[in-house]
Amino acid sequence: MRLDKPILAEGPAGVGKTELAKALASITDRRLIRLQCYEGLDESKALYEWDYRKQLLRIQAEDEGGWNAIADDIFSEDFLLERPLLSAIRAQDAVVLLIDEVDRVEIETEALLLEILSEFQVTIPELGTIGAASQPLVVLTSNNTRELSDALKRRCLFLHIDYPTPERERDILLSQIPELPESLAVGITSAVATIRESALRKPPSVAESIDWARTLLVLGVDHVDERITAETLSVLLKYQTDIDKVAASLAT
Repeated sequence: MRLDKPILAEGPAGVGKTELAKALASITDRRLIRLQCYEGLDESKALYEWDYRKQLLRIQAEDEGGWNAIADDIFSEDFLLERPLLSAIRAQDAVVLLIDEVDRVEIETEALLLEILSEFQVTIPELGTIGAASQPLVVLTSNNTRELSDALKRRCLFLHIDYPTPERERDILLSQIPELPESLAVGITSAVATIRESALRKPPSVAESIDWARTLLVLGVDHVDERITAETLSVLLKYQTDIDKVAASLAT
């Protein structure tokens, strides 16, 4: 935080990268602004766009004077629609800006982030450069589904978050599910660690371990064995090929 640089948290899905940003917002008493990235995300959804309907009404309401009389008017802040990135830059209070799953966007959209990540400012051609009113804490997350550009990485501090150790995952389960018996938590994390060693399309994440623990509680299970694991694999694993592979290993 003292370095005033964005954090790029990279690792498998479901290991707590998004929770890192939420925790930062909580412990620093900052408001969280989130940009959820997806394929096809563009400037109008990430940064800003003009309120075209309002602009059209303004043009229609102008009886005299022509274009020159209203050109500066309709491209003023009154007609500007803020999206998450611009909202974080213009925020008067301290905020945490979460740019979640940045690896989902195209390289062209990724380029939109560079000015914000290095200068904490946004340039709007019609209005000029808008600097951060209060510099946000920026956290980017990536599931590493594609390689991010060197330009983006150079502007960030890199943090790799991997699957936790069984002991650490046990502590996470107990903090998220206080009613979970510790002996059951130990059995769950041991089984999950073993399953992750298999060559799976998608190994179970921490989030799925939590779901599994809650499922076992609902079922009244007090210990983990091969039968219970095989019967509830669909909670842990999201692909049938993975379920079949783990089920076969449990049967041997």
